[in-house]
Formats: sequence, structure tokens, C-alpha cells
Amino acid sequence: MNWQAVRTIYHHEMSRFFRTTWQSLASPVLSTVLYFVVFGAAIGGRIQSVEGVAYGAFIVPGLMMLTVLQQSVSNASFGIFFPKFSGTVYEFLVAPTGWIEVTMGFVGAAASKAMLIAVVILLTSFFFVGVHIAHPFWMAAFLIMTAISFSLLGFIIGLWARNFEQLQIVPLMVITPLVFLGGAFYSASMLPPFWEAVAKLNPVLYLISGFRWSFFDIADVPVKVSLLAVSVMLVICLFLIRQIFATGWRLRE
Repeated sequence: MNWQAVRTIYHHEMSRFFRTTWQSLASPVLSTVLYFVVFGAAIGGRIQSVEGVAYGAFIVPGLMMLTVLQQSVSNASFGIFFPKFSGTVYEFLVAPTGWIEVTMGFVGAAASKAMLIAVVILLTSFFFVGVHIAHPFWMAAFLIMTAISFSLLGFIIGLWARNFEQLQIVPLMVITPLVFLGGAFYSASMLPPFWEAVAKLNPVLYLISGFRWSFFDIADVPVKVSLLAVSVMLVICLFLIRQIFATGWRLRE
């Protein structure tokens, strides 16, 4: 394992984030404030609580998960796509590094950025609602596993994309709708039986449900199923990345 290569890629990717710290952190904070104003105040005035939890607090895990999924995918996909676009990706292919080192560097940086922004959103929420974390260890575990899994997915999207339009289509047309339909701002139990069954076909529901359980001890699906879902996604993404590097698909075009 070439740890120097991992550190170099990781530090290079993180340096881009810290060069624009204000923009990187101000945007999610502003978005969180707007979500609390719109959803917490407007909808919260009509829905006082969900399963015994104040609505303003209930949406905090959903807001964090929404940001983690979006940031993980976008940071990882852009991180590897730009070397492909500029032609410098060949430096990684000829350097004494394997697919594991390259993946760890890019994915580790993308996951770190997403988790940092999620923590900022959590801290921002304390100014609006009282949030109690029932299971801090599992909250951190779900946050880390989800950030890594979707950073791996973003890495695959960056390898697959041939242009900036393809780079944006999955986050905008797939990830964001799945998050909104995955119970980020409501509980699946609030839906009619038919639509509740349809909602449970959405894989993002399992991630949000497990994450919300770590806060409030309530879940739409069993926690073990949520852990299994994120673990399976992580393994599948790792397998696909290994195959891409082994075959050179979309890397040597």
C-alpha cells in the first residue's frame, strides 16, 4: 500500500475545499436556514410532531443526509472527472499506485468534505430546534458509511461521464429526487399503505431511516436492514471501481 500516494491525493483534493471555505460552508448553512424557515415554520405550524418528535427536529437528519448524499457524489465525481478532462489521469495510471490508493485518496477527500458540512448543518440546527442524539456512535457510523458509499458512487459517475452534462445528470435527476421521496422530510408511516410500500422500494429510504433512528430511536424500516443496505452498496461500488481500473473502461479513451 502506497500511503504517500493516498496522502498526496487526499491533501490535493482537500486543499481545493479549504481555498473556498467560505463558499463551501456558507452555502449549506444558508440552505439549512431556508429549509428551517420553509419546512420548520410553514409546515411545522401544521404538523406539530411526527411520532412524538417535534417536526423541526424531525427533519434535521433528513437535511443532513440530503447534504451528505449531494456533496459526496458531486465532490467525488468532479474530483476524478477533472483529471480525465485535462488528461492528467494518465499520471495516476503510470505512477506506482494501484486502484486502491487512487480510490482512497479521492473518495476519502470527498467523504471528509461531506461529513464536515453535515456537522456544520447539525451545529446550525441547534440555533433553531433542540436535537437530542440517542445513539451517537451509530449516528457517526451511519454518517461515515453513507458518505463513503456515495463518494464511491460519485467516483464511478466521474469515471463514466464523458462531459459536464453527464456529470450532473445523475445527482440532479436521480439522487436529489430519491432523497426527497425517501422520507427526508416525512415518515413513510404517514403515507397510505400502497404508497408506503412503494416508498420502501427507494434505497435512500433505508439510509435516512437508519440515520434518523440514531437520533430519535424511531425508524421506518429495521435498523439492521438499513445497515445491510449501505454495506451492500459499499461493496458493489468497490467491486465496480476495481473492474473499471482492471479493464481501463472510460479511463483510456
